[in-house]
Amino acid sequence: MAWLLVVVAGLLETGFAVCLKLSHGFTRLWPTVAFCAFALGSFGLLTLSLKKLDVGPAYAVWTGIGATGTAIYGMVFLNDVVSTLKLVSISLVIVGIIGLQLSGSSQ
Repeated sequence: MAWLLVVVAGLLETGFAVCLKLSHGFTRLWPTVAFCAFALGSFGLLTLSLKKLDVGPAYAVWTGIGATGTAIYGMVFLNDVVSTLKLVSISLVIVGIIGLQLSGSSQ
């Protein structure tokens, strides 16, 4: 259950990163409100998961999911540049996330 919280927290991290861009420096109301909601949810779930998991692997998985999700979202919806190197790098992050999850606490 704790790893599920980390995964959901990582997905919420993607949401707050995207909303941070869409807020244009916190000058747009609804993206700013969404940023706050996603950030609170993400940090809250990560905090709950850390009651059961080791901080290193849990934090790395949370960050990896957020970074990967944000990069993919940017390429698909925000016209970020897509390159072979970027796709390979994202794949390596995903492999790292899986490895860290498997090496972390089994709870």
